Amino acid sequence: MRNLSDRKYSLYYTVGIVSLVLIFQAAHLQLFSSKYKEQAQKTTLEKSLIYPSRGLILDRNGKTMVYNKPIYVINAVYRKIDPKMDTTLFCSLLGIDKETFITNLNKDWKSPQFHKSIPFVFLSKISPEQFAVFQEHLYKFPGFYPVQRSIRGYPHTNAAHVLGYLGEVDQKIIDNSGGVYIPGDFIGKTGLEIAYEKELSGGKGINYILKDNLGRQVGSYDNGRLDSMAIPGEDMKISIDLDLQAYADSLMMNKRGGLVAIEPSTGEILAMVSAPSYDPNILSLDENRSSAMVQLLQDTINRPLNNRAVTNKYPPGSIFKPILSLIALQKGVTWQQRSMSCFGGFRLSATKKMGCHSHAHINNISEAIQHSCNTYYLQITKDFLDHYSSKTPGRGLDTLVSYLRDFGLGDKLGLDYSYEGRGYIPDSRFYDRVYRKEAGGWRSMWVLSLGIGQGEMELTTIQMANLAAILANRGYFITPHFIKNYISGKSLPRLYTEKKKVRIDAKYFPPVIDGLEAVVTGGTARVAYVEGLDICGKTGTSQNPHGKDHSVFFGFAPKNNPKIAVAVFVENAGWGGDWAAPISSLLIEKYLNKNIHPSRKYLQDKMFKGLINVTPTASVTAQ
Repeated sequence: MRNLSDRKYSLYYTVGIVSLVLIFQAAHLQLFSSKYKEQAQKTTLEKSLIYPSRGLILDRNGKTMVYNKPIYVINAVYRKIDPKMDTTLFCSLLGIDKETFITNLNKDWKSPQFHKSIPFVFLSKISPEQFAVFQEHLYKFPGFYPVQRSIRGYPHTNAAHVLGYLGEVDQKIIDNSGGVYIPGDFIGKTGLEIAYEKELSGGKGINYILKDNLGRQVGSYDNGRLDSMAIPGEDMKISIDLDLQAYADSLMMNKRGGLVAIEPSTGEILAMVSAPSYDPNILSLDENRSSAMVQLLQDTINRPLNNRAVTNKYPPGSIFKPILSLIALQKGVTWQQRSMSCFGGFRLSATKKMGCHSHAHINNISEAIQHSCNTYYLQITKDFLDHYSSKTPGRGLDTLVSYLRDFGLGDKLGLDYSYEGRGYIPDSRFYDRVYRKEAGGWRSMWVLSLGIGQGEMELTTIQMANLAAILANRGYFITPHFIKNYISGKSLPRLYTEKKKVRIDAKYFPPVIDGLEAVVTGGTARVAYVEGLDICGKTGTSQNPHGKDHSVFFGFAPKNNPKIAVAVFVENAGWGGDWAAPISSLLIEKYLNKNIHPSRKYLQDKMFKGLINVTPTASVTAQ
């Protein structure tokens, strides 16, 4: 017991001695030493953020599509501003008037967004040249702090919808960012800029700087031990082929619609156009963006900010027939050598008939695709829906829908983009609601238009292009994507490398693909024929109850070992062979041959000059 008591008192003595030493040291530093007192009187500590350079965006061949431009932002801390400062000199150096000075300085101090002791953005968009002059006088204006930033520049006028643009963060983003963003920060707002915001933005660094009582820097605090470097954003190559993109933009000029080209073997998007488009430079942060944005938003007819290629839903029309062919063959609802006479349409009743254009007798499914026979596919649709029983068409429809899901229809594909439409594939529950007042329910004859890509079925252009890629690959696709690789070597998500297979046996693809080839060599898309390219495709005329029908085409080339799959949708342009098919074939020819044959230059000129129900907006459109 005595030993225990001795150890207890020894511990008390040790703690007491150590405490006395610490107290003495603190007293020496604070009461007797003048070193830190003098430094505190002469200097103040400032925390300075270092903004990283945003990642560059290059095309698949290494051509720069988005780069960084330096710009300066003037932040202010209200409590540190000298009320006696020379505001006339200040305003003249920054090119602003007194009214702007007062407006930018006075904030709503009751708002949690602002505090008189926390920096806020006083003035942005200061050019390097203007800042160089201002910096010489900066010491005269305590409370104002310059921050170097970078904004986006675009060496080309293409791919505005793909790339997107930057904007300032709002309070909601700040509140939900966990401290990553502060007022005045820039963030991706649309396109790839927001889809890859985390990778492109990098990480901020911090410098702790000592300043004297005149606001001049006197050194780094504690020799920079607490400083951290900014981490640059990831530079990335995207899948877009800039030359092909520029050509696609030209083909879709003065039209409304979407175009998507995919490399089938990889799922990489080679070109994407939403028309009408605009020059991405007009939404750069150093331009008069507000007026440009107003003009774009006010164009409610053309809606150039809307990306028709990934959000707009359209009836696919007859390009759906090859997909139905595959599923019907797989389920045994039809067979390859099935023949059928058309007689100008499909008889719905004694008095009603769903029409079809004139063509020869159909001997097999390849010829049905070649001539796009409505009668053939309306009959297959009826057989499919009534496969289990004519009284339960919903069961047949849901079986069809389950296969269409394999093809990526009715939901988002998973595109690495800021937003993406789902399209719409109606199922039995939809028609049960529509016909809920019908005694005994609905019947297959009421919804047969689904089999020719009409009715309530709607797809996006990217989904149409993906269907072409599935046909090109004979049964699989890789989720369409824009990222090709990171310059750093960082690996891609599995989503953009793994194959997704459809439940269709390989033996059913050859007759369908032979039919697609015949469409181009001797069917409804002869205008798309290019010698030596073996283009396979299908036209569609998407019915529009509100005006002129839409022109549709999807296809791929070459027939064997395909390199490109394309879908084009031109609103209110009529037959698929009039506009969508020639645009697609010219794009394929340009990609595979690098030029257009002289015999087809007339067709190219027609596509370039074609004006289809579009009100020109020359000041914002630069395709």
